[in-house]
Formats: sequence, C-alpha cells, structure tokens
Amino acid sequence: MAVIIVVVLVVGFFVLRGCSQDEVGDVSLGLFTTQDIKLNILKDPLVPGVTCHIASIEADLSFSDPSDSAIACRQTGPITTAMIASIDKSKSGDVVFKKSKSIFFKNMKIRRILDTENQTLMYVSYSTKETSGSFKHSLSTVPLWGTDAYQEQSQTAADTKSQETL
Repeated sequence: MAVIIVVVLVVGFFVLRGCSQDEVGDVSLGLFTTQDIKLNILKDPLVPGVTCHIASIEADLSFSDPSDSAIACRQTGPITTAMIASIDKSKSGDVVFKKSKSIFFKNMKIRRILDTENQTLMYVSYSTKETSGSFKHSLSTVPLWGTDAYQEQSQTAADTKSQETL
C-alpha cells in the first residue's frame, strides 16, 4: 500500500510540475527521453506592453535541468513614459523572472536592462551556474521606437542638447 502511495505522489509531482499557468507549449524530444522543451510566456511586470517567450529544456526524473535557454521579446501593447520611469536604469538592470533549474542552486534568470542611448529594452536570459565552461545566455531586445516612451525621451534629449549649445 505504501508503495502505491509513493508511486502516486511521484507521478503526481511530475504531472503537476508540468502544469504551469505561464506554459504555452511543450515539445517532446522523443519517445525514449524524459526531456522536453518547455515554452513559457512572461509579461514584464513593470512594462506590460512587452511579452517574452522563453524556451528551455526540462528533464523530468533529473536533479538538474540543462542550462540552455532561448528568449524572444516583442512589444505587444503600449509602452509609456511612466512605465520606463518605473524601471531600474542601472547597468545591471532588474531581474523580472527567476526559475529553479536544479536542487543544486542553479537558476535561470531573466533580467531587463535599459539601453538609454539607443532607447531599447534588453532582456537577457541566463544560467546562474557554469556549465561546460560557460554561463549559458540568450538576448532579445525591444526598441522603444514608435512608442510614447520614445517620443517623450527624444524630446527631452533634444531639449537638453539645445540648452547645452546655448
């Protein structure tokens, strides 16, 4: 009886682990593997006009998922000056997503960084643990061109330049 309960709990854990509100796709890597490519969606909490899709490998029955990931971010709604004003503008940016990839302290993080000179939001997905001699990472950018945020920033920059020449 105890064996049946343990089996049900283990199977339930892996079934529920695969159920995620942000998961939009699941690609099996084959019949004889326990690894799948999970496709997740991320809405930036401070810039909801940006949606990112993240692809990463998940290995059921393993204590550590591979570190590889890919990210693609696009503008899917308005991006305003107020949204940009609320984000961290330091060179290291802000962590907007974190997911455990191992019981051994390996995480996948997504960080938002603002490139003020080019008025572009950069989203970098990276592993926090070295794998095969490198830290795996992937980058996607969302230009502010054509948004309210870009127009406001370009006007401010133009005003600053004209004041400097006086």
